[in-house]
This record gives sequence, structure tokens and C-alpha cells, in this order.
Amino acid sequence: MGFVLTYSRFQMDARANIFVSGLVQGVFFRDHTQRWATSLNLTGWVRNLRDGRVELLAEGDKEKIDELISRLEEGPPLSQVDRVDVRWEDYKGEFEDFRITWVGF
Repeated sequence: MGFVLTYSRFQMDARANIFVSGLVQGVFFRDHTQRWATSLNLTGWVRNLRDGRVELLAEGDKEKIDELISRLEEGPPLSQVDRVDVRWEDYKGEFEDFRITWVGF
């Protein structure tokens, strides 16, 4: 009699601090980011920076964060994304949802 090996999907929690450059303010970039992140079950925040970039901090499944990064690279219809910089950090689990914040101004 043999035995059966089963594999379950391994979920890895991650945290990414992301900076998006280009035409990313005044084009509903934060709103789209919030909707994308929420649909991917990610938590964190997004904000405009004084230098014209958008910054976000996202926590959750690493594959979902990678999917969010792909969406950020394309951007919403009116935006023009020139660059997306990602800094991976240790997961902290400190957020309950994904919000637009105004701390950057």
C-alpha cells in the first residue's frame, strides 16, 4: 500500500515600500491603487509625496504584492508611469485595511 503526497499552496506574508514616479498625481492613481490593493486582500496605505511621486506600503501575500506591482507599472488610464522602485521589508501585520493617507504633504 502506497501513500499520497499532497502539496498545499504556500502563502508567504511580505511587506513592500513602493515609490512610483511619472505622471502619477492628479490622475486618480491613489484611488486606483487602493481599489487594486483591496481587491488583492492587501493592507497598508498610499499617499502623494511633495516631489510628485506616489508612495505606498503594502502588506500581505507576496504573490499578491507582485500582482499589485504589475498593475502599478501599467498605472491607471490617465497616468504615465516612468519608474517603480520596490524595497522589500519584514512583514509586520500592522494594518487592518488599505487606505489613502495624506501624510506626504
